[in-house]
Amino acid sequence: MRKKAAKKRPLLPDPRFNDQLVTRFVNMMMWDGKKSVAFKVFYDAIDIVESKKSDEEKTALDTWKDALSNVMPHVEVRSRRVGGATFQIPMQIRPDRKVSTAMKWLISYSRKRNEKSMAQRLASEILAAAKEEGAAVKKRVDTHKMAEANKAFSHFRF
Repeated sequence: MRKKAAKKRPLLPDPRFNDQLVTRFVNMMMWDGKKSVAFKVFYDAIDIVESKKSDEEKTALDTWKDALSNVMPHVEVRSRRVGGATFQIPMQIRPDRKVSTAMKWLISYSRKRNEKSMAQRLASEILAAAKEEGAAVKKRVDTHKMAEANKAFSHFRF
């Protein structure tokens, strides 16, 4: 390698919950550098989750974290060329990639929902994911199924 790997920049925790994971999520959700807008959307979504949630002893932030862990994939398939043929090889995912993949899926499937505002879309996707349903959880299940179906090629791992 010519260049050394880039250093991980420390993330500032968010103002309301003092949590770095929230900041990471908001950074991923942000469009055109509008961080304050992204924070407002996230906090509004958390308030909606707080009003709609069924489990009383859990906070809305805990519900969001549960939703995130329900969406997290554990294995994924990677393409690998072996002798002219391309195989889908199931591989374990690094912990930081698990989290970022879960966040990406949660945000992208929230954007595809058809509620009025982004905060409402995000809130309903969070509530669905916390109950192990919704499009983001389906994506994780499909990813795991794909890995399971291609388990025969796992000996090609690099």
